[in-house]
Amino acid sequence: MGFPVSLDELLGDEVRRDPYPYYARLHELGEAVALAPDAPHAVVVHGYAAAQRVLRDPVFRVLDARYLDRAGVRWRDHAVLRILQASMFNAPAEDHARVRHLFGQALTARRVAALEPAIVRITDDLLDGLAEAGADGRPVDFMAGFALPLPSAVVGELLGVPHSDRAWFPSRVRAFDAVLEIGPRSFREIRAANRAAEELAGYFTTLLAARRAEPRDDLVSALARLRAERPDQLSEAELLANLIVTYNAGFRTTANLFGSGLTLLLARPAALAALRADPSLAPAYVEEILRYEPPVHFAVRYAAEDTEVAGVAVPRGRTALVLTGAANRDPRRFPDPDVFDPSRADNRHLAFSAGPHYCVGAALGRTEGRLALPRLLDRFPALALAATPGEPRQLMLRGHDQLAVRVVDPAADRPDRTARVDLAQPA
Repeated sequence: MGFPVSLDELLGDEVRRDPYPYYARLHELGEAVALAPDAPHAVVVHGYAAAQRVLRDPVFRVLDARYLDRAGVRWRDHAVLRILQASMFNAPAEDHARVRHLFGQALTARRVAALEPAIVRITDDLLDGLAEAGADGRPVDFMAGFALPLPSAVVGELLGVPHSDRAWFPSRVRAFDAVLEIGPRSFREIRAANRAAEELAGYFTTLLAARRAEPRDDLVSALARLRAERPDQLSEAELLANLIVTYNAGFRTTANLFGSGLTLLLARPAALAALRADPSLAPAYVEEILRYEPPVHFAVRYAAEDTEVAGVAVPRGRTALVLTGAANRDPRRFPDPDVFDPSRADNRHLAFSAGPHYCVGAALGRTEGRLALPRLLDRFPALALAATPGEPRQLMLRGHDQLAVRVVDPAADRPDRTARVDLAQPA
């Protein structure tokens, strides 16, 4: 029996650079496709309805510690995997519900809303920095100068990470997150991820101790208090792991929202002009950016019992690769899915996943995009790419590592020397 798709193609360089033609071919095959028996997954799920079903169905579960143990994965040998397995990211249903409920008590809508003045202040400070660095039309790296430091600073404000410490995080978070990418990881990547995990754990252990000694109005203090009040509901390992994962996820995904969003808009002058003319459209633009070029393209679930999805059998214990990036381009769900259209009605994408593991920081990411994107475009009317953007190679935390832009038009600021000479002539 032949199989119409192969993971080898998905993992290849061509598809990693531009997965959307591959996704379009998948959609022609239905909503899910069986893989060969020796493939690491039983099925690829790419249709919107089928992906929703897998992400919400309790039969399909995250790859928790029990699954890894049965699969023979020596995850306890690796600091990065120990942290991931202790976090909500991979917690089994009963532990996930318990920990998420406690985090929800601390990460309230009121706390997110209270961050809005800080988001505006941080945005404006970073725009000042871009303006200074890009004076006279010099190219600046948008990712390093704005897209990464903005959400990093915002999640730092949320958790209570001191301003002076925030520049320490990006390189460690990038190394930690490398193990999340689909496909095998090199020994060097795993070693770097473990080292980053140990350093992040050490940092947050110290910060927790400081906040226990002197509580403040931040998320770390609030969670430390909950841990003290309900030690049977939140272990120290769970608290530490979820602080690390919350920080990491809190700025990598939003940074890619800004980087991908800017490249999309600069390539579409009409859409860019419409948003500049009416900043109230920003929420709709954020949703379409997330649908069209999501920071996360896949999730993996295993079947706790024999089941099926979209008519494809999934035996007990086998995994389903859920391509949420493909589901966001499903023509059955989104008319003209390959058209960037911020005016879409009912734009309920899967960029933040769905079901119990829906992203806990979705509201914060949306708030950052809604507030910062119009301010960026208003501050720099001549904002333009200074070089062709590099093509992302990852499907998890997909985005640009660098993005060279000009924030002013160098021609507009160049002195008109001829006019000056003429004015200098005697009358």
